[in-house]
Amino acid sequence: MNKAELFSQIQKKSSFLCVGLDADIQKIPAHLKTEKDPIFTFCKEIIEQTADFAVAYKPNIAFFEALGQQGWETLQKVNELIPKEIFTIADAKRGDIGNTSKLYAKAFFEKMDFDSVTVAPYMGVDSVTPFLEFENKWVILLALTSNAGSMDFQLIKDETGKPLYQTVLEKSKQWGNSDNMMYVVGATRGELIGEVRRLVPDHFFLVPGVGAQGGSLSDVAKYGMNSSCGLLVNSSRGIIYASQDKDFGKSARSESQKLQEEMSRLLDTYL
Repeated sequence: MNKAELFSQIQKKSSFLCVGLDADIQKIPAHLKTEKDPIFTFCKEIIEQTADFAVAYKPNIAFFEALGQQGWETLQKVNELIPKEIFTIADAKRGDIGNTSKLYAKAFFEKMDFDSVTVAPYMGVDSVTPFLEFENKWVILLALTSNAGSMDFQLIKDETGKPLYQTVLEKSKQWGNSDNMMYVVGATRGELIGEVRRLVPDHFFLVPGVGAQGGSLSDVAKYGMNSSCGLLVNSSRGIIYASQDKDFGKSARSESQKLQEEMSRLLDTYL
């Protein structure tokens, strides 16, 4: 999927919602656990109930690969179930030397046909560029994340006072562009989103941390939105685990609709 197609979906749905499929076998409703493939049944219901409001889905690969071969098979079925016009993100956080990265890229882009994959930048250019060799596929590079431990490295300043995350942004702009690279920018960072936007004005951001982690959707839009929206705001637990009962799908739909309605107002305000 290219940038114009993604923006078209955002405009059509008045939404920049990404639903995170963090399908934890320990947390899904109990009645599903008697199913032959409970994770698939769970994800299928979530997708069917939220597809009217979501422009992206983000399966967290760890929840699937922890189940072994069955989990990989389930992941493939889930990805195939997602409507083709909706952007797909393999949240795998890969990052290794060049030949290994090339195989990771082939796995997620060719074999599984995801639109994008999250990538860690720590090992530098040769660990990232293999993912950029695929047409209409995207790298989503970790830049400024929402977890507490992000402060261990991302905000460390060099001798000029520049935080490490800014060096990552400036350097990585030389590897890709706004048509094949996005950045993970945590919602809990507030005004720092504006600083990231200043450094990469045209790129899309994948923004976790809204909802269960306490990030403000209005702040994300205020500081991060650009002329093509430039945002995919992820909500996982707040949507998919809105209910533990048999109505979990309807509850997920209700929560995703609430976010979409707020997103629609923000799009009217800033675009």
